[in-house]
Amino acid sequence: MRQTAALPPAAEAEPLSPADEAMLDGLQRAAFDYFVRHTNRDNGLVADTSRPGSHASIAVVGFALSAYPVGVERGWMTRAEALQRSLAALRFFRDSDQSGMPASTGRNGFYFHFLHLDSGARAWRCELSLIDTALLLAGMLTAAAYFTAATADEAELRDLADMLYRRVDWCWAQRKGAAVVHGWKPKSGFLNYGWEGYSEALLLYTLGLGSPTHSLTEASFPAWTSTYQWENLYGIDFLYAGPLFIHQFSHAWIDFRGIRDDFMREKHCDYFENSRRATYVQREYAIRNPRGFVGYGEDGWGLSAGDGPSAPRQRIAGRRQSFYGYAARGVPYGPDDGTLAGPSVLASLVFAPEIALPAIRRMLARGSATGDRAARASGFNDTVREAWISEGSFGLDQGLIVLMIENFRSGLLWRLLRGSAPIRTGLQRAGFRGGWLAEDEHR
Repeated sequence: MRQTAALPPAAEAEPLSPADEAMLDGLQRAAFDYFVRHTNRDNGLVADTSRPGSHASIAVVGFALSAYPVGVERGWMTRAEALQRSLAALRFFRDSDQSGMPASTGRNGFYFHFLHLDSGARAWRCELSLIDTALLLAGMLTAAAYFTAATADEAELRDLADMLYRRVDWCWAQRKGAAVVHGWKPKSGFLNYGWEGYSEALLLYTLGLGSPTHSLTEASFPAWTSTYQWENLYGIDFLYAGPLFIHQFSHAWIDFRGIRDDFMREKHCDYFENSRRATYVQREYAIRNPRGFVGYGEDGWGLSAGDGPSAPRQRIAGRRQSFYGYAARGVPYGPDDGTLAGPSVLASLVFAPEIALPAIRRMLARGSATGDRAARASGFNDTVREAWISEGSFGLDQGLIVLMIENFRSGLLWRLLRGSAPIRTGLQRAGFRGGWLAEDEHR
């Protein structure tokens, strides 16, 4: 039995071969095209999925606003079109109904998770979502950091992003001065649970602490990090979170290389290195494959949140295995039903290209008809009879692909957000020091 995982020292990524460069360019361009095809040009809202009748997701709008600069730099979209798409979204949110009524768009600067694509009114009786608002705001700040020309439209965009960010009343959602809630609903009020344990809320706390108007208290961040779970799995020490997306979302915008908060200083680590370790933990779990699923192995890994089969139970390795549909799958404690998420592997490129590239090549080698789909689909499962691939595309997946491949190729999003005052202030108030933050301090 394998006792420990092989975790080589972090090293500079090797230059890509022309074939790998073309492969990543094709995958990134295909993911970018999601936002070209599934955006309401009148209000800038973007569908949650490509499936017919999908409502808009405010988080997907945030990814779209961040992806447009990538499209401009890669020559996939004109600057003028990217600017107009971005302005449409920011103008909509400026004018949106902030009454908090059941059919409104938001309250206190926050927004409901899902909105009707045409009207922008709340959909599905969903919650007012703090994390999805944070992802939306990250996109607004990215747009403001990119569109810096001295033109009327670009100046308007920057002013709108600043106004919308300042409008958010983070204190309202901070119970008892420390814990931050997940969300709120018009009839029942705040949800009964808050952010506990390491998660993508790293971005939320950074933005909440960076506010110049209604910021979270500085006690909020240590209150959250006190719920962290540091583990040793397969001989690897890391800050635990099961699904890969948790180790990726905040990194789409913030360069955590070399900057540390109090928790990471004590562990002689940083959040970027932690995500690298989490990626290796995922691979080691797949190699060991304790539940005997088809397709797991050295180049077959990537458990994350995503779509999965709703298939009848079947017998696998002597047990009756259920399949979970959409779920946040994780390592090593589950849930795990044999479903892998290709986008989580593509997003791992920045952390561990030496193991992500072979896994991507293997997904593409599944065949010309299904390989690209498997790599960009929300999930695929080779254990289910007649191997299953999720239908359609999910906006969160496509946005994460665009941003993380770009950070791997050029670091564009990281460079843009390094210059963002809310990001710098939020990180500093959370106790982050060193690295590029220290360089900024000495300018």
